[in-house]
Amino acid sequence: AAGGGRHPLPDFSVFIKTLGKLGIDSDSDVVIYDDKNGANAAARFWWMLKAVGQKNVRVLNGGLQFAETEDYPVESGDYSYPETNYTSQIEGWQLPQVDLDKVKSASENPDFLIVDVRESQRYQGITEPIDLVAGHIPNAENFPFSDNLDENGLFKSPEILNQNYKELFQNKKPENIIFHCGSGVTACHSLLALDYAGFEIPNLYVGSWSEWSRNEI
Repeated sequence: AAGGGRHPLPDFSVFIKTLGKLGIDSDSDVVIYDDKNGANAAARFWWMLKAVGQKNVRVLNGGLQFAETEDYPVESGDYSYPETNYTSQIEGWQLPQVDLDKVKSASENPDFLIVDVRESQRYQGITEPIDLVAGHIPNAENFPFSDNLDENGLFKSPEILNQNYKELFQNKKPENIIFHCGSGVTACHSLLALDYAGFEIPNLYVGSWSEWSRNEI
């Protein structure tokens, strides 16, 4: 079997050291943003920080584009914080994940819900611009991550997100819900939306379609 997708998680200890090099410690109040207008990269980093036990971590709604539109002060050039010796009380990723075998069994079990957050045309197999095989995991439902956003590229209100996801989940337990995308990045956008809407964070399938499609399931 071909293991892993296009964007696997780094080694846990390496990531902890990287946080220290970035000037982050376990008590830091971390605000993350990107310039993708949908907070994709920021959402993955948010998930990773939450998964190592970071308490105070937030994502700037709308990212750099929103900051510029709202006339936030913006500067150019490099900036770095003094390095820290990041210490973690845990020894591995703490947010729920599933592997290929678990997703296979879940796809055959009606008690589980697999959510594919890619755009509709990729889910339907009409187009596949990145991976070698088009289509979707059997019995996965499509809820594109873009549906988390309003027309201005901002997250919809927690109340609207809560209602939309309640309709999708149909009372399924968080431990029986699996989110995936192409490579484990944009799925975190939907997990961030769920957290924002007051849900318990369900499972992430990090390998996502890029791993599944490389294996004969």
